[in-house]
Amino acid sequence: MSKLNVALTIAGTDPSGGAGIMADLKSFQARGVYGMAVVTSVVAQNTQGVQDICNLDQKILDEQLKSVFSDITPDAIKTGMLAEVETIERVSQYLNTISCPYVLDPVMVATSGDRLISTEAVEALKEKLLPIASIITPNLPEAEVLFGKELKDEAAILEAGKVIQSKYGVKNVVIKGGHLEKEAKDFLFLEDGQVVTFSAERIHTKHTHGTGCTYAAVITAELAKGKSVQEAVGTAKHFITEAIKTAPELGHGNGPVNHVSYKGD
Repeated sequence: MSKLNVALTIAGTDPSGGAGIMADLKSFQARGVYGMAVVTSVVAQNTQGVQDICNLDQKILDEQLKSVFSDITPDAIKTGMLAEVETIERVSQYLNTISCPYVLDPVMVATSGDRLISTEAVEALKEKLLPIASIITPNLPEAEVLFGKELKDEAAILEAGKVIQSKYGVKNVVIKGGHLEKEAKDFLFLEDGQVVTFSAERIHTKHTHGTGCTYAAVITAELAKGKSVQEAVGTAKHFITEAIKTAPELGHGNGPVNHVSYKGD
């Protein structure tokens, strides 16, 4: 058997299985890569919202990172929920020791609307992690935080992507347009100046819990396999569209997507 490519996620948990490292590991497996996970926060959440958060002690976080980085070298890394400034600083120290692709999902607010990280952590994210990311994957509300203005239409999104790239020194940015009113259109701003769009039908459903985590995790898996950023985002778009379309309709709120339905690419 040939050696599996390896992807690492550094993020929070979701006991209901739809988001966080649970969604990441499912996505890695679905895309044929070996998944590893470092837990930053234990989150009590389900399809109805976030009930409580326990951010892990920095010592155990550091020991987890040390365990992984001293033993199995990842081919790509993804970060999700990094709730505290100290966590961001510690994670950045490890990321700066490795040259593999790094996907930053700037997790700030859950699908339910619950805020997940502090204002200070957002500022640390901008300073410490955005400049070293291979690609960042904000949704519209997250892109608005980074841009500093509301994004009402495509023209504003096109401006925001360029500003985020130049302001924070980010190589590649994909702004997910799932919150737009018309088609589900994503905008990929490449480091060579190109802008590529990916469109899909809008699926009218409340079952979108964990879509951001899943989308970024698929990009990470594809980059771990040596795919280009554009190829990775294209696969992630197909994957998440099918995952939403075939959502299992679990829970009493915004249910999870289907991580095993897409077989393409």
